[in-house]
Amino acid sequence: MTTQTSVKVPSLKKVYENYFDIGAAVNLHTIVTQQPLLAQHFNSITAENDMKFENIQPLEGQFTFERADELAAFAKKNGMRMRGHTLVWHNQTPDWVFQDANGKQVDRETLLQRLKNHINVVMERYKGTIYCWDVVNEAVTDEGPELYRSTKWLEIIGEDYIEKAFEFAHEADPEALLFYNDYNESDPQKREKIYKLVKSLVDKGVPVHGVGLQAHWKLVNPSLEEIRTAIERYASLGLKLHLTELDVSVFNHEDKRTDLTEPTSEMLDLQAERYHQVFHLLREYQDSITSVTFWGAADDYTWLSDFPVKGRKNWPFLFDEKHQPKDSFWKVVQF
Repeated sequence: MTTQTSVKVPSLKKVYENYFDIGAAVNLHTIVTQQPLLAQHFNSITAENDMKFENIQPLEGQFTFERADELAAFAKKNGMRMRGHTLVWHNQTPDWVFQDANGKQVDRETLLQRLKNHINVVMERYKGTIYCWDVVNEAVTDEGPELYRSTKWLEIIGEDYIEKAFEFAHEADPEALLFYNDYNESDPQKREKIYKLVKSLVDKGVPVHGVGLQAHWKLVNPSLEEIRTAIERYASLGLKLHLTELDVSVFNHEDKRTDLTEPTSEMLDLQAERYHQVFHLLREYQDSITSVTFWGAADDYTWLSDFPVKGRKNWPFLFDEKHQPKDSFWKVVQF
């Protein structure tokens, strides 16, 4: 399934060193199983799950940093930068955050204090190690007229929970770059909601430095034109852009097959062409885009296996299950 294996494989991060950082999401398993690949091709990492609220502070005041520390040590040892993911999200946040000792919902002030404390402790620990954070993740709705996703943060604190989070984060580490991060960021309706939210923060002088485009894309959707429009729209705010969670599923939305044990040659051809077009576009906007992070590194491990279709493997990356470069890789490095 790979080509040109006899050719010397160039380092992805070196090919792009004059364009943007090349990152990968990692976990405690993949920093072992994919270590040589990560060291050769990537100069930035993001914790896939190990820095989310439920993993860092599962019980009030009980911080469990062991896993996150291990990833930070891996970054340091390999001379990589590290993105922090994520401080405020409606998922993977433990129930205690929103409840008192009797299981009743807390008031605004209590929740704000808990949020501030969490941000302070976490960012203080990784000051100088983590250079940027996804401060707020996925706060707007996918469809419908409402701007804000209905969450406990919104319900208890109100709409200003987002600006408060950024203010707390900036106080905790004034040197860190602070991002708003979301998916379906190139969908025209969602794009305008994200733009509206982030513009409101900029207009109020909230310390937000960038927009994170998750970029969980498929072989056809979103269209290149939609991606270009989204990049230009967010860049018009004068902020940095990071692709934070890039992968290209080989299954289109309506394709529910579970019988494939490897991708078809047609899938691989389409994926290679897709990566070719995407990176051609990203290079055009190197003045705005300062980091491109894949949500994984190679096809032996991806969150897309079993999601959204149970029992289905996916192959979304530039490297195959044996960590060999795919056609997609060669399309990205040869230009």
